[in-house]
Amino acid sequence: AASLPIYFTDQFGLTPIVAGYCTAGCVFAGSLVRPLGGALADRIGGVKALTIVYIVAALALAGVGYATTLAGALGLFVLAMLALGTGNGSVFQLVPQRFQPEIGVMTGLVGMAGGIGGFYLASSLGLAKQITGSFAPGFLIFAGLAVLAVLGLTAVKARWRATWSTGARI
Repeated sequence: AASLPIYFTDQFGLTPIVAGYCTAGCVFAGSLVRPLGGALADRIGGVKALTIVYIVAALALAGVGYATTLAGALGLFVLAMLALGTGNGSVFQLVPQRFQPEIGVMTGLVGMAGGIGGFYLASSLGLAKQITGSFAPGFLIFAGLAVLAVLGLTAVKARWRATWSTGARI
C-alpha cells in the first residue's frame, strides 16, 4: 500500500489525493476479504485456496505491469489485493494445522513475512523504476514470487496431507 500512491501519481499523473483514494480502495478490498479467505480455506482446503489465490495474484500483478489505463491498473490491483487478502485468511487456516505447538511464534512469523512483503514490493517498484524507467519489472518480480509460492505449496502438500492428523481440510 505504501508504494501505490507513488505508482498512481507517477504512472497516471493523478493528484496525491486521488492516488490516495485509489490506494484506499485497493487496501480496503484486500482487508475486507481476509475472513472470506479463511472460510474458503475451511471449505476447499488451505492449500487449494492458496494455490488459487497465488495464481490469481500472479496474473493480476503481471497484468498491472502492462496496464496502460488507470481503470485497467486499478482493476488489476483490486483483483490482486482481493487475492492476497483471501490468501491471508487461507494461511491462518493452515498455520494451526502445521504448527500447533509453535502457534504463537508462527503467527508472529506470518505477520513479519507480510510486513517484509509490503516493504519488498515498495522497494522493488522503486528500484525497477530507477533502473529501467518502468514499474513493470517490479510487478513481474512480485508475480514471479507468487508463482514460486505455488510451486512450494505443490512440493509440500502431499507430505502435509499424509502427516497431519486433523479434521480440517488441507
